[in-house]
Amino acid sequence: MRRSDPVGSVGRWLSGLAIAALAAGSGAACGGRSATTVVQIDGSSTVFPISEAVAEEFQRERDDARITVGISGTGGGFQKFCRGEIDISDASRPIKAVEREACAASRVAFIELPVAYDGLAVVVHPSNTWVASLTVAELRRLWEPAAEGKIRLWNQIRPEWPDREVHLFGAGVDSGTFDYFTEAINGKEGASRGDYTSSEDDNVIVQGVSRDEGALGYFGYAYYAENQQALKLVAIDDGNDANGTGPIAPSPETVRDGQYQPLSRPIFIYVSVASLARPEVNTFVQYYLQKAPVLVPEIGYLPLTDREYGLVKARFDARQPGSMFAGGSQVGARLEALLTAPAP
Repeated sequence: MRRSDPVGSVGRWLSGLAIAALAAGSGAACGGRSATTVVQIDGSSTVFPISEAVAEEFQRERDDARITVGISGTGGGFQKFCRGEIDISDASRPIKAVEREACAASRVAFIELPVAYDGLAVVVHPSNTWVASLTVAELRRLWEPAAEGKIRLWNQIRPEWPDREVHLFGAGVDSGTFDYFTEAINGKEGASRGDYTSSEDDNVIVQGVSRDEGALGYFGYAYYAENQQALKLVAIDDGNDANGTGPIAPSPETVRDGQYQPLSRPIFIYVSVASLARPEVNTFVQYYLQKAPVLVPEIGYLPLTDREYGLVKARFDARQPGSMFAGGSQVGARLEALLTAPAP
């Protein structure tokens, strides 16, 4: 399933989605199926490959179904979701307090459902021979707000590295990946230098790094897994030498066992309670939770444990509203503990 081209099957899913969306629109214009048969999803580009894969499987089994999946970034998805414009919001971080308030103001109740684990991949161009690993402190030196306009050369990170420009590519400000990365690396959500090439679409970052020998970027692990021949993975040292492990690269194994820190996180879908009154939405979400354990690893992410998926399904069946993450992103939080904690 893995591809070596700079966009990979993730990009092809996006192209297929555009065709599917046009087809759905044409059907409505020509007196086809009613818009009430459409399940609308938008939000995170990180979660997009999972939602699109589930949508394709669902539509394959039910030819009366029309699932649309867009990419507006986590923040953009929540804006649409809290205005009642979509049924499901893909999110690569927990919903923020201001977004919860917007949903409450519009009387949009929601159910928060973790669907997978992701490790944020830090990558460079394959011809980069000097970077094998970075410490969290070095990533902070590159990405903190104070670096803007000042940290421009590789040898400013380590003196033995080349005296050449480093070109940074990263998530846009509407991306949940941006929020989580800045919290984990810079210690404050949203704190980042601004002089880098940004996008809410991880495919843009893949293309940028794969074409620039001086580049460094970050995005969800699945986008690295789909483009391994066009990118070089950088191991991260969190500075905790208690176990003598040193730098750790993200992989299904290191994300699962908690070694890859602080850049491992759960990713989510948020479901509108009102939308669940429509049978097609309710059926699709049930199908999503059923298929996620199989499709998530095929795409390149890490599935939850069987117990965690069971707890997520119980959360959905009970229609338990609200968020487990009262304070937003929680670096290093254990999902099972959150799922079994009393509702806030």
